[in-house]
Amino acid sequence: MASNPTPKVRVTPSAESVEQRFRFLAETWHDAVAYHSSSTLRNNDPAYREIIKLGPDVVPYLLRDLEDNHTHWFCALREITGVNPVPAAAAGNIARMAEAWLSWAKEHGYKW
Repeated sequence: MASNPTPKVRVTPSAESVEQRFRFLAETWHDAVAYHSSSTLRNNDPAYREIIKLGPDVVPYLLRDLEDNHTHWFCALREITGVNPVPAAAAGNIARMAEAWLSWAKEHGYKW
């Protein structure tokens, strides 16, 4: 007698589990690239890429870390949101880039 396979149930992670995963990956990423100046290396690190794969649910955590620590989440934010609110004149100026992202996020209803 053949048994029926158990249907797979997709479980959406809670905000807490997304935050926990983000924190783990962010720490892993920081440990791996903290002493590298290459944005290509930093943005292509496996932990960074995994953070991007978390999708829109991770954006509030990126924004909070950007606001608190000026962590370079610019590439991740661009890839996840599909926008780049940083004016060309602010490129390379971390404080102004962070300000542009945080202003954009507030204007678009993000809370962190």
